[in-house]
Amino acid sequence: MSTLLRSECIQCLTRQQFNAIPGDAKEEQKLAFLQRLYAIFAGASREVCAPVMLQEISELKRDIFGCIHDYSEEKSYYNQLLLKKEQSIREKIHCANDPLLKALQYSLVGNYIDFSAVANVEEEYLEKLLKEVEQNSVTGETWERLKRDLENSRQLLFLTDNAGEGVLDKLFLEVIQERFPQLHIKVLVRGKPVLNDMTMDDAVEIGLDQVAEVYDNGNGIAGTWLPELSPQAKELWENAEVIISKGQGNYETLRLRGENIYFLFLCKCEMFCRIFQVPRYTGVLVHG
Repeated sequence: MSTLLRSECIQCLTRQQFNAIPGDAKEEQKLAFLQRLYAIFAGASREVCAPVMLQEISELKRDIFGCIHDYSEEKSYYNQLLLKKEQSIREKIHCANDPLLKALQYSLVGNYIDFSAVANVEEEYLEKLLKEVEQNSVTGETWERLKRDLENSRQLLFLTDNAGEGVLDKLFLEVIQERFPQLHIKVLVRGKPVLNDMTMDDAVEIGLDQVAEVYDNGNGIAGTWLPELSPQAKELWENAEVIISKGQGNYETLRLRGENIYFLFLCKCEMFCRIFQVPRYTGVLVHG
């Protein structure tokens, strides 16, 4: 039977959290943290996944160490970096033979800016991915099906992932709106800060609220976990005819749902590369 929880995710979380222990932590704090961390894993239901457990782990770190890493500086840096590139990328999109496909490819590249799945996010490597954007070849039946669904629907819900990345998502949504003007586009961001995921503050900073209606989902889980959605976010979910879900975290929390969801992300860890049989940092478009 399929479950959300995977052994590889526990291994990855263990490694990440061990490396994130503050350098000035006392031995008794380290021991207490690791014992309680393993207790979280031992007691986890197989119906939860890494992004859901991460919320409990963050609370544990606050309890023992007094604080957790604040990604506000990294988020602002990449928001501003991509805003500087926004107009030139917009021009490249509109000069393309297929602006919708080109915009989707840029949106995919933005998923690299992930301070959880990527150990060291490098501006140089991001530039490389932006220059090689066409290597994300996502054409095929799923792509054709997405276009048909966008053409025949009126309600699109877009689930965001990371800050910085949101600028490229905004360009993608602009092209979607131009090509499918009948669509009412709603966007969900995180309701509380978590890692470098996009919140309402980030959405306003990059002007995402100028191209679509933006709502927060009411929680700080690094994905879209339906049991924790706010009543407003649940209503948006239920009314959506098509859902585009960005990022691995959203895929992890929603992959067994079965609704009309199109997952869009870069494969950034070994497990996803193996599942989709692609090299690291390859973009995929998957229907739910």
